[in-house]
Amino acid sequence: VQLVESGGGLVQAGGSLTLSCAAPGFDDYAIGWWRQAPGKGREGVSCISRSDDSTVYVDSVKGRFTISRDTAKNTVYLQMNKLKPEDTAVYYCAAERFRCSPNYSDSYYNQEYWGQGTQVTVSS
Repeated sequence: VQLVESGGGLVQAGGSLTLSCAAPGFDDYAIGWWRQAPGKGREGVSCISRSDDSTVYVDSVKGRFTISRDTAKNTVYLQMNKLKPEDTAVYYCAAERFRCSPNYSDSYYNQEYWGQGTQVTVSS
């Protein structure tokens, strides 16, 4: 099984992008998005649980990013609006068993699978 991200790119500040994470075979997993900016650690951004589609967001993206799931397509999306230069990072899809950790940003070691990452660059 593997996670495959797509949808990254270059966008101007204030613009939008939608990332996709193809996750076939992850029926018992919560799927989330992490990001890593140059010179910084990996940060948990958002997650959606498999059981009830409950979601979590890091404070810095609340009101701007929306995570969703298309069960039929085995795909999780991250809709990113009102993008800022500080959102520039490599975005990774990750899977942890069953439900999203409540303190998602601290759950790096709970993630069992990672995608290869997709670059998002927001120009000012």
